[in-house]
Amino acid sequence: MPTAILLFSEGLDSHLAGLILKEQGIKIVAVKFITPFFGWKYKENPESFYEKVKALGFDEGLLVDVTEEYIEVLKKPEHGYGDYANPCVDCKIFMLKKAKKLMEELKTDFIATGEVLGQRPMSQNKNALELIERKAGVKGILLRPLSAKLLAETEPEKKGIIDREKLFDIFGRKRNAQFELAKKFKLKEIPTPSGGCLLTDPQIGERVLKVIKERRTLNYETSQLLVIGRHFLEEGLWIVLGRNKEENEKIRRIVQNKYRTYTLDVPAPTAVIVEGNPPEEFIKKLLIKYSKKAKEKISKGEDVFLISGK
Repeated sequence: MPTAILLFSEGLDSHLAGLILKEQGIKIVAVKFITPFFGWKYKENPESFYEKVKALGFDEGLLVDVTEEYIEVLKKPEHGYGDYANPCVDCKIFMLKKAKKLMEELKTDFIATGEVLGQRPMSQNKNALELIERKAGVKGILLRPLSAKLLAETEPEKKGIIDREKLFDIFGRKRNAQFELAKKFKLKEIPTPSGGCLLTDPQIGERVLKVIKERRTLNYETSQLLVIGRHFLEEGLWIVLGRNKEENEKIRRIVQNKYRTYTLDVPAPTAVIVEGNPPEEFIKKLLIKYSKKAKEKISKGEDVFLISGK
């Protein structure tokens, strides 16, 4: 049976791309590349991803953590960033290169994506799509079912693996055609248009850019910290505070013993010192500022004590 690697962003378009191909008898291997900036919820709960893939009728699902390699792309994207810290063109090239390796390893026939011509000005105009194909080395083996009739014929079409007439010519940002297809395929829930990249979030995106521009520590642990908590980024100093119990626990899991952590002897944030060596009195004051219980205790004339996690 002919097989396709589907880059599964979880947006509506990638759902539809897989279903269109499945309808033509193609075996679908849905691949989800994850980093702390997208798809990270599956790191702790991979089963929910496989359940989603199965519910759509796809044949196989693959989760691949690409964080460490992706950080290098993020630090210096050849084609720049979008509105915030999103290196969309370089991101697509990176993922397609990874998909091509998987295609060779799994001996599949081609790669498919849910990209729509003209939908995104930076990464889905015709020049960008061609550039991405060329740089990733996937020309001829990358099929975009939703806009295929507007693009050059691919190898699977030429070989008769795919019937080009059953593909689509969707263009632009309007999503009426996609919604009609969603009805046809009886999708119970209409997923969001995109895969939810946190690098496009104004607050997180600006924070990530600041870390990159100031050449601060960007690694497997700090990339996870960047998407949670309160961040205090001053010259020679980087402290992250959890905003609630869930974030405090997450911070401790992320840093383990790699960075110093502090809290108080009353309910308070967990602080992690990513950079710098601030005096303990400074850390204590910062924690008190964000601890209601600590303020109450101090107002009664009692003291609170700093607890070090390392």
